[in-house]
Amino acid sequence: MSDALINDLAGAAGGIIAQLITYPLQSVNTRQQTERDVKRTKRKHGTIEHMCQVIKNEGWGRLYSGLAPSVAGTACSQGVYYYFYQIFRDRAEAIARDHKRNGIGDGSVGMLSSLVVAALAGCTNVLLTNPIWVVVTRMQTHMKNSKKSQPSPSSIAPAEKVLDPIEPPPYGTGHVIQELYDEAGIWGFWKGVFPTLIMVSNPSIQFMLYETMLKKLKTKRALVKQGDTGVTALEIFLLGALAKLGATVVTYPLLVVKSRLQAKQITTGDKRHHYEGTLDAILKMIRYEGFHGFYKGMSTKIVQSVLAAAVLFMIKEELVRGARFLLTKGGTTTRKTRSA
Repeated sequence: MSDALINDLAGAAGGIIAQLITYPLQSVNTRQQTERDVKRTKRKHGTIEHMCQVIKNEGWGRLYSGLAPSVAGTACSQGVYYYFYQIFRDRAEAIARDHKRNGIGDGSVGMLSSLVVAALAGCTNVLLTNPIWVVVTRMQTHMKNSKKSQPSPSSIAPAEKVLDPIEPPPYGTGHVIQELYDEAGIWGFWKGVFPTLIMVSNPSIQFMLYETMLKKLKTKRALVKQGDTGVTALEIFLLGALAKLGATVVTYPLLVVKSRLQAKQITTGDKRHHYEGTLDAILKMIRYEGFHGFYKGMSTKIVQSVLAAAVLFMIKEELVRGARFLLTKGGTTTRKTRSA
């Protein structure tokens, strides 16, 4: 089994587990990002309060709306990302070794090269998986009417009681796909792809910070413990959390713009709520909401993304380590059997 495939499978497994743990936070955060209260008359809800409001008015299930396509998207995204990241990383390491033989550099992949590798893997991932995340965003931002707003049975005519005026069809994956196609054709599945492509800087910054900190930790560990460069699962967890925190703070405004574009557009009524593209969304947000609008729900996102990234890194590294151990042990056992 190749190293790229091991990282591919481990990254997918780690991503799924992290997604399951943090999904309610992600759902609430997407709603916070797409709130378009241009008059700022509504009182802001904190993360816990917002979550309680969803549970009270729409039920527990709404916190997990879009979970199935999200898990599939996470598996695809993490798998694609780590697979191509490892391929590009191996190539960068081969180039660095060639340069060392030619008297250039020390044979290690530098910070700039790590950034380029992560960006290339991120662009590939975005182009292949963007349709999944458009569907997930639509499902997360679809809101049921509050149970309190339903009319009383006595106020409904007998003929009307047969119909459900609150939520006619279930808003499932198939419904979203059909809705997107009816709105904009096949290109509707790539809504928000431009800011998302720019946002590859997020994992690029994340992995650059992570690998830089990991390299320094291993170097320091080798000096203290005479060549032992092993790191613990807790250290991986903390490094992943710190790396994701730094990347999220820098790129969050792009994430808000992407969510606004991928959510269902309001084509009638107040044009301030309708975005025709990335630039139009940015200009309208600045004009009607101010720069504050670009940071809606940021505290929720920091908690969710840092926790998810930390869990992902920890699980991925442990799975990769275990797979390599099993493969090495299996190979050793096979060689011993043959030699006997």
